[in-house]
Amino acid sequence: MTKLQAGIAPHGGKLINRLASEEQRQNFEAQAESLPRVQLDQRALSDLVMIAIGGFSPIEGFMGQADYEPVVTDMRLANGLPWSVPVTLSVSEAVAAPLGEGSLVRLDDETGRFVGVLELTEKYSYNKKQEAQHVYGTEEDKHPGVAVVYQQGEVNLAGPVWLLERDAHPLFPAYQIDPAASRQQFRDRGWNTVVGFQTRNPIHRAHEYIIKCALETVDGLFLHPLVGATKSDDIPADVRMRCYEIMMEHYFPQDRVILAINPSAMRYAGPREAIFHALIRKNYGCTHFIVGRDHAGVGDYYGTYDAQKIFDQFEPGELGITPMKFEHAFYCKRTEGMATSKTSPSRPEERIHLSGTKVRALLRAGELPPPEFSRPKVAAELARAMQDS
Repeated sequence: MTKLQAGIAPHGGKLINRLASEEQRQNFEAQAESLPRVQLDQRALSDLVMIAIGGFSPIEGFMGQADYEPVVTDMRLANGLPWSVPVTLSVSEAVAAPLGEGSLVRLDDETGRFVGVLELTEKYSYNKKQEAQHVYGTEEDKHPGVAVVYQQGEVNLAGPVWLLERDAHPLFPAYQIDPAASRQQFRDRGWNTVVGFQTRNPIHRAHEYIIKCALETVDGLFLHPLVGATKSDDIPADVRMRCYEIMMEHYFPQDRVILAINPSAMRYAGPREAIFHALIRKNYGCTHFIVGRDHAGVGDYYGTYDAQKIFDQFEPGELGITPMKFEHAFYCKRTEGMATSKTSPSRPEERIHLSGTKVRALLRAGELPPPEFSRPKVAAELARAMQDS
């Protein structure tokens, strides 16, 4: 495999930094009580953070209509650069009405704390059903991503943003490695090729297998679980992180793996989100990205390998990060090891693979998944967490 030059360029060529300087922060805080306020929910807050630290480069703020519309319909920003998921701040008409374009808007978190500033350039209405159909592939409100769109306000506020301070993550400060820092760590380790891995689920042996297959061909692995907002029935982030720590301690070569958190929120947008996740990892400095079975999917909304096929809609090199596509992995009883249908001669009844729903049911019943599915130390951690919940 040809190695890329160290320091792959961020998407769009420049790593965005929208963290307020000390002088800017003091200036904003001096105006705090006089500025109109908009309260951010969990997803909007994580989007603000991701914009500020460069995770969403080249985006510098919440999208205006000129970017929003082609992103929804064509997976392109106004300048033609690939981008697959809209990043917007939606509010009610009542909240939007008094806000003047060209003014500053104070952004508060859910507790009312002043966390950022929006330089309001535009207010525009949008078609929720069109966004749902294009981005999520369905207009059904049973889809968790579509439900969020339908619950949003009717007006999008657009413009560059500033994050006042980069707070340490309350649960995982040691794993908060932002894009500038991850890129530096890759350089320090001499990694020219780095594969990123995304999951919102606890790691199991199928994940481990495809990760290690990928790691055979690159210099390093960026293990990057998502810790932003997820569905209420997903395994909590602290439990998932403990599982990753166990894997790091016992089953991965620590000198070739960096574990860090991805602070963004899940959209459950399937194929569109696979592109989105790849571009985020490109901004963190990854040259490759693992795309497995039903990436970022939910329910039966997407085909098993739709998230792999969508990469073929872009010209080679256009995304700037190489997808590594893997089939569904399982434990093969015949060969007594992990495999996929590409490498295993087994029949379906000789294969052990469990759905996340089945695993959660076992854990709630106090039963451990079989060792062919999950490493025993990881299964024990999951069982303990489920019994405590």
